[in-house]
Amino acid sequence: MTYYPEPILKLIDSLAKLPGIGKKTGERLALHILHAPNHEAATLAADIIDLKNRIQLCSVCFSLSDKDKCRICADPSRDKTVICVVENPTDMAAIEKSKAFCGTYHILGGALSPIDGIGPDDIRIKELFKRADPSQIKEIILATKTNVEGEVTASYILDRLKRTNIKITRIASGIPMGGDLQYIDPLTMQTALEKRYGF
Repeated sequence: MTYYPEPILKLIDSLAKLPGIGKKTGERLALHILHAPNHEAATLAADIIDLKNRIQLCSVCFSLSDKDKCRICADPSRDKTVICVVENPTDMAAIEKSKAFCGTYHILGGALSPIDGIGPDDIRIKELFKRADPSQIKEIILATKTNVEGEVTASYILDRLKRTNIKITRIASGIPMGGDLQYIDPLTMQTALEKRYGF
């Protein structure tokens, strides 16, 4: 790509570092930005700087926020007696998009992974235990991923909280709606059978 001037090459390299953006897409985006009106490029640059300067972690649930408390924690209509535990803000966003949950969240910032050296001190489990006051919390929903790390994390939290009077539940897992049984992997099938329910 030596046929491009250095400022274009630098922008291509910067864009290519973003997840899911390779050199080809980086080149396309850089050329789009180059040909966009100056005010659009300035707005994009200002939005990136604003994002970096203003976004912080919520002091309660550790979600992304532009204030001390995120919108969910500050919302008086949310059920503060129920906490849904997720690994990261994108998991929380997925649940919110479903409009099926009206409680609060706790974002761990990852999952336990002894192989990778990630223990309880490396994610926000202690902060969850501090929030788990039986006089204020009725239920904690464990919504960590259904991979090995997510299951280990859920088991660890359950083990530590099962002696409280707080109801501990786990999100259902198994065959998705509309799923064709012949295409379901063995682990998902096993989980679906183990977690089957009656009518």
